[in-house]
Amino acid sequence: MVTSSSQSLIWLMSERGETMVANVESMAYAGKVPWHGLGEKVGNDLTPIQMARNAGLEWNVEKKPFINPVTGKPSTEWFVLVRDTDGQELSPCGRSYVPTQNEEALSFFQKFVKSGNMTMETAGSLDGGRVIWGLAKTSQSFELPGKDEVKSYLLLVSPHIWGKSLKIMWSGIRVVCQNTLMMALGAASEQFSAPHIREFDVSVQQKAEEALGLADVRMEEFKEQATLLSGTRYKEEDLYKFWMLLFQPSLKNEATLTPEMFGRTLKILSELHYSQPGANMSEGTWWQALNGVTYYLDHEAGRDRDASLTSAWLGQRAATKRRALSSAVEFAKAA
Repeated sequence: MVTSSSQSLIWLMSERGETMVANVESMAYAGKVPWHGLGEKVGNDLTPIQMARNAGLEWNVEKKPFINPVTGKPSTEWFVLVRDTDGQELSPCGRSYVPTQNEEALSFFQKFVKSGNMTMETAGSLDGGRVIWGLAKTSQSFELPGKDEVKSYLLLVSPHIWGKSLKIMWSGIRVVCQNTLMMALGAASEQFSAPHIREFDVSVQQKAEEALGLADVRMEEFKEQATLLSGTRYKEEDLYKFWMLLFQPSLKNEATLTPEMFGRTLKILSELHYSQPGANMSEGTWWQALNGVTYYLDHEAGRDRDASLTSAWLGQRAATKRRALSSAVEFAKAA
C-alpha cells in the first residue's frame, strides 16, 4: 500500500532527480527487428535468461535505508531499491518489501512460456530499469482480407516499483506494421496480477494454461471486432469525429469539427492514415482508421523511445488505443 508518507518519499526522490529518468536500459529480441528498433539480435533458441544477459540485465536490486536529505540520517521505516551496478535508485519501499531479482523474474518467465508452449521473442527493461518484461508469442493468429495477419502475444511484466505487481497481459500485434493493442486478461485480471512472483510461481503450469485460455478468448473477440472494422467503410466526417473523441475529448460535443482544432496532431494523423504500413489492405475502412491511430501512438507520438514504449504498452497511450478500438467498433456498428 502506498501511503502519504511514501508519496512524500517519492516526491523527495524526484526533487533529487532520482525517479524521473526514462531511458531504454536494455533489450534483446529473437527473429525480426521489433517495431521499436532497439536491441541486439539473438537466436530463437536462447532462453529468456540468455536473452536477458544479451540485453544487459545481469544486475541485482539492493534495498538501502532512505537518507533524509534534510537531516542526513537514515530512516528505519523507509528504504530505497537500488541497482547494484551503478547505484541507480529505482523506487522507494517499505521495510518489509522483498525485491524480485531479474534472474528470478526471468526464470519464472521461462517456466511460464515453456508451460504454455509459447515462444519467447523479446525481453528487456524499461523506465531506467524499473520494469523487467518479456514478450511471448502464442500459437494463435488470424488473417483479414489482403493477407493482413494479426498474431497473439502475452506480455509478462515484473516491476522494481513498490506497490506494483507482476502482470500478464494479452496483445494482438498486426504483423505488417507491428502495431500493439495491450489488454488485461479476464474481467479484472486479479488472477494474473500478484504482489510477488513467488506467489505465481507455485502453480505456474495452471496459470499458464489459464492465461492461454483467456488469451484465446481475447483473440477471438478481437478477430470479431477486426472483421467488423475491415468490412465497414467510414464517412469522412465520422473519421474527424473519431480523432476528436480520442485526442480532444473536451471538444467532442462541438457541432462543428474542423481540422483547425487539431493543429499538428491532426496533420500527423491525417498523413499516417494514408501512409501507414498496410493502409492499402483496408483502405477506406474503420480498420484503417484504427490502425492509423495505433501506429501514431506506437511509432510517432513522443520523442523518447523508452517513455513511448512504456506508455504504449502500460500507460496512457495503451488506454487511448483501447478507447480507439471501442470507439471504432461503435462507429462501425452505427454505419
